[in-house]
Amino acid sequence: MVTGQDGSVLRGSPYRADCPTRRILDRIGDRWTVLIVGALGDGSVRFSDLRRRVEGVSQKMLTQTLRALERDGLVQRTVHPEVPVRVEYSLTEAGRTLREPLRALEEWSIVHLAHVSASQQAHDRTDRSQPVP
Repeated sequence: MVTGQDGSVLRGSPYRADCPTRRILDRIGDRWTVLIVGALGDGSVRFSDLRRRVEGVSQKMLTQTLRALERDGLVQRTVHPEVPVRVEYSLTEAGRTLREPLRALEEWSIVHLAHVSASQQAHDRTDRSQPVP
């Protein structure tokens, strides 16, 4: 909960540039966040397994995204004191509540893939050399 100087509870407004909700939307709208949260939906996953599940993510980007998600309270990092050390990542309770809206976005992208692709192709064939009034 964020409070104002007078102790009142502040309600976020992501349309304001200085509002912290804007940073939260930036985080959850990031493509790697969407894919990582989806990949963690089935339970705890080791870093190397997560990297294999999310094709195309670099080690550096996966590390940065996991750290940011951990800082935001959406991912939990568990270190198992074994030899060698085993580290697993899982969604927190807050992270699990994010699964449903992100799954809806995943489904939307699958359902609308053909339409979006056709629109992109049609747009790319249009002559864009004329200035927009």
